[in-house]
Amino acid sequence: MGSPHTGSLNQNVELLRVETNLFDLYIKGKPFHPAVETLQLHRNEGEEWVSAHFHVAAPSVSVAIESMAVFSPVTKELVPWGQGDHGYPIFFETQYYELVIEKKQEVELTFYHENVHLREAVKPLGKSQKILSGILNFQNEVGHTELELRVHGQTVMQLQLEIFPIKMDYKRDYEMILKDVNEQIYNLSFDFLRKTYHLTGLRETKNQSLTEFFTILQHVFTQLIQAVERIKQAPHTQLQVDKRVVDAARVKKAGKENVAFLVKRPHLLRPDERLGFIPVQGQQMVPSHVLETKRQVHYNTPENRFVRWVLLRIQQKLKGLKKRLSEKGRDRDPQLLTRLELMQTQLQRVLAHDFLNVGDMTHMSVSLVLQMAPGYREVYRYYLMLMKGLSIQSDLFRLSMKDLAKLYEYWCFLKIHHLLSKKYELLNQDIIRVNRTGLFVTLDKTQQARMEYRNPSNGEVFTLFYNALPSGDTSPTLAQRPDNVLTLKKKDAAAEYKYIFDAKYRLNPAYEGTSYYKKYRMPGPEEEDINTMHRYRDAIVYMDKQEHEYERSMFGAYVLFPYPDEERFQEHKLYKSIELINVGAFPFLPNATSLMERFLDEIILDSPEKAYERSTRPRGTKQYYQDRLVGKNVLVGSLREVSQLEVARKHRFYHVPLENISDHKILSQIEYVAVCQSRKKFGSEGETGIQWYGKVMDWKVLRRKEITERPARQGTEEQLYVKFTVEEWLRREKPIQLGGHRIYRLLYTSKYLFDRALNIAELKLDSATDLKEWREKRRHGQVHVKLDNEHVDLAQSVLGMELR
Repeated sequence: MGSPHTGSLNQNVELLRVETNLFDLYIKGKPFHPAVETLQLHRNEGEEWVSAHFHVAAPSVSVAIESMAVFSPVTKELVPWGQGDHGYPIFFETQYYELVIEKKQEVELTFYHENVHLREAVKPLGKSQKILSGILNFQNEVGHTELELRVHGQTVMQLQLEIFPIKMDYKRDYEMILKDVNEQIYNLSFDFLRKTYHLTGLRETKNQSLTEFFTILQHVFTQLIQAVERIKQAPHTQLQVDKRVVDAARVKKAGKENVAFLVKRPHLLRPDERLGFIPVQGQQMVPSHVLETKRQVHYNTPENRFVRWVLLRIQQKLKGLKKRLSEKGRDRDPQLLTRLELMQTQLQRVLAHDFLNVGDMTHMSVSLVLQMAPGYREVYRYYLMLMKGLSIQSDLFRLSMKDLAKLYEYWCFLKIHHLLSKKYELLNQDIIRVNRTGLFVTLDKTQQARMEYRNPSNGEVFTLFYNALPSGDTSPTLAQRPDNVLTLKKKDAAAEYKYIFDAKYRLNPAYEGTSYYKKYRMPGPEEEDINTMHRYRDAIVYMDKQEHEYERSMFGAYVLFPYPDEERFQEHKLYKSIELINVGAFPFLPNATSLMERFLDEIILDSPEKAYERSTRPRGTKQYYQDRLVGKNVLVGSLREVSQLEVARKHRFYHVPLENISDHKILSQIEYVAVCQSRKKFGSEGETGIQWYGKVMDWKVLRRKEITERPARQGTEEQLYVKFTVEEWLRREKPIQLGGHRIYRLLYTSKYLFDRALNIAELKLDSATDLKEWREKRRHGQVHVKLDNEHVDLAQSVLGMELR
């Protein structure tokens, strides 16, 4: 269906009218929402409106519903409506609607809605109080809502409306979000039960014995049959609508959907002055073909197929148990056999119910009906107890599903968890907890939650926080509480790298002519939400207890907002800003998660240096740290003999000929010395490489004969040497391996490289390009650095790097 005329968006019209013998009810408002039109929401694949739910009922015999009419966006007028007729989305969240109830008789009529704000909005008007009126705004509550009219406290009419969201598609996004939230909570609950706790002693087992099965069945069988009987009173059904184009002379019943059908197909109209009933440009037209619609209610739903499958599984297991008893000679127990036969009889009886005359279950789907509908939820729980050995208490997963802003926030956290749990191991979580009454869900705006994961490839642990800041983070000014914070603890880094992902159920549709459209040319997050990310990143700090100073701890902050077109949003300025300053936005909906998933993988695989480089630093920081990294403050020397190492360690010194130091200025910046044990001198593989190093306390230039700790070789007594006094010789936890290289005389390197190197060739890296390549490759495994000389100190260039 095409978009309505722009002018009709801002006009209040009568949307709904219900006439009864006691009163008339009217609802007026805008039939369209500009954001819905801009984003083209709530359409099917054929660009036609999806069906909206309307229902009116009069429980009291004193009220008779005479007629009902609903606004049609196709004809742009009120059209008669009957139960089961097609309706259009005309009620939306956060939009205002005027409700007017006009009494025809003197009755004490009151308005009721479960939302107290809506209930109090409708009041009697005038002295006669024949009119009740008020302005309704459903805020972020979407889905079915029920308006009630009461006389003396008794409900005389119920009107059900369907409220549609304005920032996401109802069928494509909202229902999938509901499903995602429930499935993730179920998965976490089952994982919790499997790992830590068993409520009633029942256990999960892959090889459950028939005895265990029958023991559990005896406890729940009566309740199971009662649950099936309860389903029989109101089984879940589906309305099957069959449409076909037939000759107008053969159609039995032509519905109102033919209005829209013929508007789009004028070629089916032919002039007929005698029988024509459709006036077109002064001519009377009659259709040659029309659309015939047949509606049938059927029980062949996934939920009913599941119930039937559960009962058949139980029946099959009982047959197996009876056969097993016969084989073991225990079929002489009349009480046990009677009990088995009684169970089988009851199963056979309930399987004969009409709503269970359905097809076979082809796949398992945990729908909202199975989780919440009376009867179905009990069958599902008993199935878990029987087949899995799990007991889950009722009403476990009661979340507020009506407030879409809260629901979106919950979903964002659970979806981030889902994306992470696909690739990384979940270690701990506290969304699902246990108390005296059983399990309960902590996912709530008043609660805090955390999920802890481990990267199996490198063992790094990271944590996802909900509604909480990591330990040590605070704000000295005003309290800050973002929705989701991801904290990464990387190897070779003392600091934690923290990123904020804040869920905002807000979207600027970028209406043409607005400043937002002129600036960005497409829908996107609200600018004030981006400003909030800047505030979070700057306001949340970490107190260094040793240095007694605050440090900014958030490395990036991002808005998650409901927008489905990921490909288009990559051209948005507020997405490109992520790469520039690490502040921006990600579109995040059930069918739009790829950008977020890719980014999570990137920051988890980042080296500590690249993670740091993502953040915006004060001016001059790059030069400051570049000077520190380039500084060669470690001298690595060779050893002539094995005994030289023993003497050096005993007397805490190291000496080297002054002539080996070409630039004497470097002596002033040497802070550490280390020794390289060659394979030729030390032989054993475990004793080679760089194993010992120490901090330099002092150095002096002396003649060799003045170094008395070790006798001088003949002819070197007058030669000048540099003697380094070492504070303490320390042994590296992991030696720096030789890897086919060695040191001829002396090698200078930085303490940064010395602490991280696994192979002595890596100590030769000094250019910014080589360092960056080495850091990134190190995240994926050990790196082999190729040099142009087997002696590291004589090498002039790096030939390449490869993973091993």
